[in-house]
Amino acid sequence: MRVYETMYIIRPNLEEEQTTAVMDRFASLIKDNGGEVIKVEPWGARKLAYEIEKYREGYYVLMHFKGEPAVAQELERVFKISDEVIRYLIVRLDEKEMAS
Repeated sequence: MRVYETMYIIRPNLEEEQTTAVMDRFASLIKDNGGEVIKVEPWGARKLAYEIEKYREGYYVLMHFKGEPAVAQELERVFKISDEVIRYLIVRLDEKEMAS
């Protein structure tokens, strides 16, 4: 299994329960597709470097997970169709990067 890191930004106008539900949904999507969530770090609301879809702030979430390439592809597909996510990035990590 490969190690991935994903950073996604959730719309800031969601309630706390909705934001938690979105994070849980993505974590369970990884588990349901045979992956393993290593850690989820909610960074909270932060100012964006530039305006995205008329938002100046976003709720940042950093997540590390293990899985086959199909897991990352499915996560990306769901990110694209989710209205709650305004930006995302999925990066494959080397084993050396994960150790630090």
